[in-house]
Amino acid sequence: MNTFLSYLFVAALFALITLPSFVGFARDRVIDRQLRRAAQRRTQRRGSAQDPAPASRLMVGIRPKPCSSNAGGAGAGV
Repeated sequence: MNTFLSYLFVAALFALITLPSFVGFARDRVIDRQLRRAAQRRTQRRGSAQDPAPASRLMVGIRPKPCSSNAGGAGAGV
């Protein structure tokens, strides 16, 4: 019985020491999964940006208004 308790104590101590390592490993896996999903979304957006939607094709010939370099500042009306 004494030997069994010794083995049980060593196993519990080992588990207690290695637990933080396994928790950190699990967190890293979650973060890796999130980064992989974000990269996939980014590549999907780039792929869809290369093929513009029909509404944006209609606006090809429209140019934006030129912005003044002193917008809203002193002397804007001069």
